[in-house]
Amino acid sequence: MDAHGNTTRKGLLVLNCALLALGSCGSPLLMRLYFIHGGKRVWFCSFLETAGFPILLLPITVNYLLRRITPPAPSTATKVISIRWPLFTASAVIGVLIGLDDYLYAYGVARLPVSTSSLLIATQLAFTAGFAFLLVRQRFTSYSTNAIFLLSIGAVVLSLHSSSDRPDNESNREYVLGFVMTLGAAALYGFSLPLVELTYKKAKQVISYSVVMEIQVVISLFATGFCAVGMLVNDDFKAIPREAKEYELGEARYYVVVVWIAIITQFFFLGAIGVIFCASSLLSGIIIAVLLPVTEVLAVIFFHEKFQSEKGVALALSLWGFVSYFYGEIKHSKKVETPENEMPQTPIP
Repeated sequence: MDAHGNTTRKGLLVLNCALLALGSCGSPLLMRLYFIHGGKRVWFCSFLETAGFPILLLPITVNYLLRRITPPAPSTATKVISIRWPLFTASAVIGVLIGLDDYLYAYGVARLPVSTSSLLIATQLAFTAGFAFLLVRQRFTSYSTNAIFLLSIGAVVLSLHSSSDRPDNESNREYVLGFVMTLGAAALYGFSLPLVELTYKKAKQVISYSVVMEIQVVISLFATGFCAVGMLVNDDFKAIPREAKEYELGEARYYVVVVWIAIITQFFFLGAIGVIFCASSLLSGIIIAVLLPVTEVLAVIFFHEKFQSEKGVALALSLWGFVSYFYGEIKHSKKVETPENEMPQTPIP
């Protein structure tokens, strides 16, 4: 790849890291805001996590118009939709998995403080690493293995006295179920990230960033459809107007909160698969996990959540794991200019 293309790819990586950071920190806080002030519809909140995908139609349209102005070859017809059926089908399957993951995550956020759920979600790095090894032959070093071990120990420490963090109006059964659901969400998303990377590698077409956005639309469409079925079964559509009127912050703010949940969470999902496109699924998982301290601090500031010693130990172990991983990556990059697991360079448009 030429210098211009390499610079563009690095710019895309920075952009997607920013989107991922905004979504990772903002989404759990907004979802918790929905629940603590009177929101009770878990399926509806799951639906919102991917319902913001129509906002991607704007950059996709702009990209199409630019490709029409400057086509790759004079005789080449510019297609409105670049994604082909095999890739569409794979994206649809991933979308259903993401829809299930949305429900597990929303249930956990509804039952657990943000600081607790964020620490549990950090374990997705271990799952991502394991599935990345199985699906895309991700290489491991002693540093990445140490990071995975420390994150796992941190989750165990957090679970030892988890009942002391239980909200006053919640039964122990609901809290434990929220704990288990959140771990399930971490495991499933840890599987989904390498699955996306495998889809990129096995696709029988060129994967450009415009195709990445189309993949995200398909994933979100099917995930949203999955959650919409759950909403229909649970009669959530009928309950939304009533819930809005009874919302503690007011009806208008209720709709502001749910709209921003949809937008911010879409940033998260696009950022995650964008980082996979520019680098790898493991890096995407690392970025999600490394933002944990930021989410922790914001939860304590905005929601005045408790921060017991167990959380402090788990947080320290997590940070230790992150430092270990990045130190290993920096050390390895000095020895090898092109990592073995780097994805093939593909067109940016």
